[in-house]
Amino acid sequence: MPRPILDRRTFLRSSGIAIGLPFLDAMMPLSAAEAKKAASTPKRVLLVGRPLGMHAPNFFPTDTGKNYTPSRYLKFLQSRREDFTVFSGLSHRYGAGHYAEVGLFTGVHPDFIRPNDIKNSISLDQEVASHLAGQTRFNSLVIGGGSAAWNRRGVRLPAEQRVSSVFKQLFIQGTADETAREMRRIKDGQSILDDVRDQLGSLNAKLGSEDRDRLDLYVSSIREAEQKLQQDETWQLTPKPKLDVKPPQELSSAQLVERSRQWYDLVHLAFQTDSTRAISLWLGSQDKPEIQGVNIGHHDASHHGQDPGKLEQLALIEDAEMRVFGEFLDKLKASTEGDSTLLDRSSIFFASNLGNASNHDNMNLPVILAGGGYKHAGHIVHDKQNNTFLSNLFVRMIQQTGIELDKFGANTGVLSEI
Repeated sequence: MPRPILDRRTFLRSSGIAIGLPFLDAMMPLSAAEAKKAASTPKRVLLVGRPLGMHAPNFFPTDTGKNYTPSRYLKFLQSRREDFTVFSGLSHRYGAGHYAEVGLFTGVHPDFIRPNDIKNSISLDQEVASHLAGQTRFNSLVIGGGSAAWNRRGVRLPAEQRVSSVFKQLFIQGTADETAREMRRIKDGQSILDDVRDQLGSLNAKLGSEDRDRLDLYVSSIREAEQKLQQDETWQLTPKPKLDVKPPQELSSAQLVERSRQWYDLVHLAFQTDSTRAISLWLGSQDKPEIQGVNIGHHDASHHGQDPGKLEQLALIEDAEMRVFGEFLDKLKASTEGDSTLLDRSSIFFASNLGNASNHDNMNLPVILAGGGYKHAGHIVHDKQNNTFLSNLFVRMIQQTGIELDKFGANTGVLSEI
């Protein structure tokens, strides 16, 4: 129900006395009150990428809508059935095989993702992070591995692959000496940038228009670096969250299930402590996973060539991955934040760059969107031959975080079914 707006000159009157009210939210213009509420109800984005697809017959339901019959893999998510949507017929329309990994989260036009010819753009996690900069200790986290996170200039952002290192960055307070060294690093960086900026000011007057345009891009990079240093200085003086949790131990890539669970647990803690609101997580392994009944590598199983033995081993691997993902969604749903839950405030995107790893097909990608406060619709089907651009869903996700943006990647509109 719409909230009534009070005039700022409202008084309480009794026995001939007028008592002025304090400034209340109800006296704010509606947009300002909503902005205040939005600031106290943070929205987050997690992008989960996998390099080896999901076997389509085990992933996609055969029927549509909210009353779909769960597929083999979706059975592991049924405790959260009302909290996610699975999509068929979405892709970026890339024809680059494994090379398409770099475009999974950017959705850049297919002309720019070709074998040995990559001209990428910003990834969805970094677009969201750029609008939320400074609100949390870390603007974003790029973790797990892969080549999925990219900045606005199309430069790949390396992922932190050690779960123990990320845990330390998030929750382990440095010693006094370490803090002092970090503050010196920040101050040194600020002084260098001040000097460079002064020199650029005098240089700019000597350049032609094209050179000035190039210089403007360089100056914008310096400005971003300055802002980041200022944020670092503020957060360096702010104590990190204290947790009664043991730091995680590093696991081998063969321990695929437990390693995935570690990463999901870390994401849960990062969101729960509001340490960041944008995360990209790349999960996967080429090795033989330690899963009962599996005796070949994940890559070998995914390139099955319809061999029944390999297909069943692939299903065992993907069963385990979906089970852990389902546990993660349950944990987010069980974590309250104000009058909501972490799942309801977090858009969780789960997908692969491959629709069929066996023939390196990039069409009809396995896509799940969970949480986020959407009107989830079960199973939504788009044309499996003429796929809808996945970036249409990305724009919907961006807007769901409260960011006013109608263009991202190669989108041709905004997906409106949820």
